[in-house]
Amino acid sequence: MAFEWRKDLETGIKWQDDQHRELFRRINSLLDAISVGLGKEEVIKLYRFLDEYFVVHFETEEQAMHRYGYPDTLRHLAEHTRFIEEIKALEKDAEGGGVTAGLVIKTQRRVVDWFINHICEVDKAFGAFLKNAVTEKGKKAGD
Repeated sequence: MAFEWRKDLETGIKWQDDQHRELFRRINSLLDAISVGLGKEEVIKLYRFLDEYFVVHFETEEQAMHRYGYPDTLRHLAEHTRFIEEIKALEKDAEGGGVTAGLVIKTQRRVVDWFINHICEVDKAFGAFLKNAVTEKGKKAGD
């Protein structure tokens, strides 16, 4: 039940697409693990990865939004915050009650939903904005 990376998922911003591909790979690792009954082990790895991903990826996006004056920054940042809170709640559930099959499925659904809705729509809009943003030196933001 793995997802295939397609060209239409790209935002056109190299650093953003590279980070999205890594998230995509991690989602597929979880899906593969679920299919062979090892989702409980893989979901813990996914939580650890997401903790780092939030810091690196979201901070990079947020810096670019501020640097280039992205008009939808507040809404975009609110989505980041909401996703972090949702994943942290799932992690807390895992720590408190152990990793259950239900928690693995809930995590998988939430992360896949994030990928489909946020990255494929919100981040693509941001990527389109960045591609058109030009610094004072005339160099495009995505370079």
